[in-house]
Amino acid sequence: MKLTDISTIKAICDQFGFSFKKKFGQNFIISDRIPAQIAAIAAGRNALEIGPGIGTLTSELCKVCEKVAAVEIDRSLMPVLETTVGEYKNIKVIFDDIMKTDIAELCQKEFENGEICVCANLPYYITTPVLLRLLESGVKFKSITVMVQKEVADRLCASAGTPEYGAITLACARYGKVKKLFDVPKSCFYPVPGVDSAVVSVIPDEKEEIFVKDEALLTKIIRASFNQRRKTFINAISGEFPEKTKCELAELLVSRGFREDIRGEKLSLADFARISNALADDMK
Repeated sequence: MKLTDISTIKAICDQFGFSFKKKFGQNFIISDRIPAQIAAIAAGRNALEIGPGIGTLTSELCKVCEKVAAVEIDRSLMPVLETTVGEYKNIKVIFDDIMKTDIAELCQKEFENGEICVCANLPYYITTPVLLRLLESGVKFKSITVMVQKEVADRLCASAGTPEYGAITLACARYGKVKKLFDVPKSCFYPVPGVDSAVVSVIPDEKEEIFVKDEALLTKIIRASFNQRRKTFINAISGEFPEKTKCELAELLVSRGFREDIRGEKLSLADFARISNALADDMK
């Protein structure tokens, strides 16, 4: 059964009365190359897949991984996945919403202490929430490899000072090195989406080591600075620190070597950490 063949996909959909649901952003891969490339990253390890769909990537993961746990929100795909990946003995499909799943508990239950790679084809509307949930789960993933809309991939890999740079860029950088692996044209999906995609990996072991005194404070500062990114950094975060005047915040910035009119989009992760640590000391 060739799951990347459009006629096969249509036949499966007809057989089980499956219809694509826009609310889940369902677009199935019709390229042989892409699932194999993503699966190769997880080869020899355990794989947590989010959104298996009809099982195109899932089947490739089953061929090269020790065990696969696939979390799917759409229960109407249950008979489909039983048919397409039911032959594999190293897979467990869990019908649940990943946003309501205790990821740490799931990984402990399914994989115990084995190395885990995350693989997913994430629709636009849920990309950032899912990534943050994975990164903040406390699980030490070997890698997180996701296929996302190309503009989202550009944001994840952006450099400070560029229009694409934002809070999600820094969130990923705090957990690892973000690498854009390859682009995926929209013609590689059925139904054909309106935009191109790209595959991105976050490798936790390769992150830049930055000392942070208060993680919650750092998160607070980053989010505030990008919630109002057109404002200067001081104006953007001042509402979060009513106990500090803007003059006091300016003095703190200048004492650390920054211009008082700098914007958050110009600050690197290391810069944010320096400012956060200075605030943590100043607020003691």
